[in-house]
Amino acid sequence: MVFNKGVFAALILSTALAGCATAKAKPQTASTERVPLPYKQDPYPSTYHAYPGVPTLVTNVTIYDGEGGRINNGQVLFANGKIVAVGQTIDAPAGTTTIDGTGKWVTPGVIDIHSHLGDYPSPSVQALSDGNEATGPVRPEVWAEHSVWPQDPGFSRALANGGVTTLEILPGSANLFGGRSVVLKNVAARTVQAMKFPGAPYGLKMACGENPKRVYGSRNQMPSTRMGNIAVDRQTWARAQEYKRKWDKYERDGGEPPARDIAMDTLSGVLAGDILVQNHCYRADEMAIVLDMAKEFGYKVTAFHHAVEAYKIADLLKANGVCAAVWADWWGFKMEAYDAINENMPLLQKAGVCTITHSDDANGIQRLNQEAAKALANGRRMGIDIPDEVAWEWLSINPARALHIDDRTGSLRPGKMADVVLWNGNPFSVYTRPEKVWIDGALMYDALDPKRRPVSDFELGQPGEGDVK
Repeated sequence: MVFNKGVFAALILSTALAGCATAKAKPQTASTERVPLPYKQDPYPSTYHAYPGVPTLVTNVTIYDGEGGRINNGQVLFANGKIVAVGQTIDAPAGTTTIDGTGKWVTPGVIDIHSHLGDYPSPSVQALSDGNEATGPVRPEVWAEHSVWPQDPGFSRALANGGVTTLEILPGSANLFGGRSVVLKNVAARTVQAMKFPGAPYGLKMACGENPKRVYGSRNQMPSTRMGNIAVDRQTWARAQEYKRKWDKYERDGGEPPARDIAMDTLSGVLAGDILVQNHCYRADEMAIVLDMAKEFGYKVTAFHHAVEAYKIADLLKANGVCAAVWADWWGFKMEAYDAINENMPLLQKAGVCTITHSDDANGIQRLNQEAAKALANGRRMGIDIPDEVAWEWLSINPARALHIDDRTGSLRPGKMADVVLWNGNPFSVYTRPEKVWIDGALMYDALDPKRRPVSDFELGQPGEGDVK
């Protein structure tokens, strides 16, 4: 056999080079384990435990299921803290407590997406005014829960007078970035952690418009204009993006962790989709600008709050999947609230927007059902005939969706939390009050039983001089 030395050498060289190329192209096996963060994501976890309840069947009631459904002469069964069945004929197990609700209504508990209870509690005095950290326009490092006073009498008033079972407590609107919000179950507790809705995402309170520019412009600092508002917002989101990139790299590659920034932790959580933006905004043009800014920096606005001009951009809100939390007829108290109309809520509903009735007020939270009723009537006067049972979505499932807790509450669907209100009449009547309120199946309020009316320690007062031993 004859070998051509040149050809043989070339073959050896090409084989070696091919082997080299193959070795270089061989994919490296990357570790799928992420470096653990050197700090806790949830350092103040919920310690909420449902109060004890008993299996309960409510019969002969009109039911609004919270998702637009209505059952006449219906029944609701709940046990072990959960809705078991809803219908016209239910077989309840032995030992079930049965309540005849003839002439009455049953709905899911009311959810208020915009409250300041606990942060601005009663009595309204400066010593208890803890909702606005108005020391700078960018304050995402503050958390509303660290101001919540569980003894605020407003909680029990909202339960007894308004059937409110869940509420989001937000910082105030003095700042562009006001801080984190917290979702609470409306139960009596010694600590805010014992009220925290288990697993509910945090929110970030943002504000646009008059409030930030008025607060800081009066101090001769930025922002003092609407363009200043957006400029500071954009500068802050740019910093947050850079902060998140550093921490993402650390989690991916390890090494020395970046310097911790409590404010940027919150904004990084928004960019990651873990924290929901709840944005105070009145004017339509500003809401449109904020929607574009959210796209620029890669976050999502969950809901615009107050949103008196939402009716002007209902199509934009629907296209972007953004909810509008509004009042029925509260307007005119400042310029940006001037162009409101009483048909805002029904117009949003007709356009297919996630529509929410909210309070922003310690008294209003006790009458959210009446607030929705006013909007319902205003819509009907202009020819938008929304059924009562559909309008109840404004008070239950829609705020639950905007808080990302709709898989657990907000409607009377079997398997969900038994947050239930028995009303002594049509809940859209001004003459109607909650008769009984259950939270996770536990009877927390009963108008017919004085022992089932929560009273905080603060309301008990102090002993008289003659009582002191």
